[in-house]
Amino acid sequence: MNILAIGAHPDDLEFGCAGALIKYCQKGHKVYLMILTCGELGGEKSVRKKEQIVASKIIGATKIFWGEYEDTKLPLNRDLILSIEKCIREIKPNFIFVNYYQDTHQDHRNLTLATLSATRYIRNVLFYEVPTTQNFTPNVFIDIKNVLKKKKKALEAHQSQVLKTNILDLSITEVMVSTANYRGVQGRVAYAEGFMSERLFINIE
Repeated sequence: MNILAIGAHPDDLEFGCAGALIKYCQKGHKVYLMILTCGELGGEKSVRKKEQIVASKIIGATKIFWGEYEDTKLPLNRDLILSIEKCIREIKPNFIFVNYYQDTHQDHRNLTLATLSATRYIRNVLFYEVPTTQNFTPNVFIDIKNVLKKKKKALEAHQSQVLKTNILDLSITEVMVSTANYRGVQGRVAYAEGFMSERLFINIE
């Protein structure tokens, strides 16, 4: 299968769905990343881009599509929808992962709404969470116990962001592990990623 994971900023995907992406790669599926901004207001643009490239290699992604939009100014307009649609036409994804729309960051909100339009004919669309996500109640869980260390390594590749949590003495990797443990308990395993489904097509053969 072809898997497309869409994020507003570098490190969104590593926090929200890298475990699932790593497992897909390990099973021989092709994973593609689409990053709409370089997160330049959170650090040097070139640095954040290089960090994302390193993280994508750890995940095993085939290619990164860059949106080149301005950080914090991701527009909810036709141009953004067409950019996502162009990527979709190129790789023909079976599954799409994207930020959840209830979020305190405007880039995440706008990306979700644009993606909902661009993915109107895609069977499987799942929302992932990041630290700024609100009111997230997952109904799909993926066990990531066996890939937790690799997910952590992918997140740590964003070295400039590890300690930018706005929580004293708590790194982004610690937040991720705590989240994975909590979602794991909800899903009845040790560690999991939780997702909310816009659509999830289950085929019985």
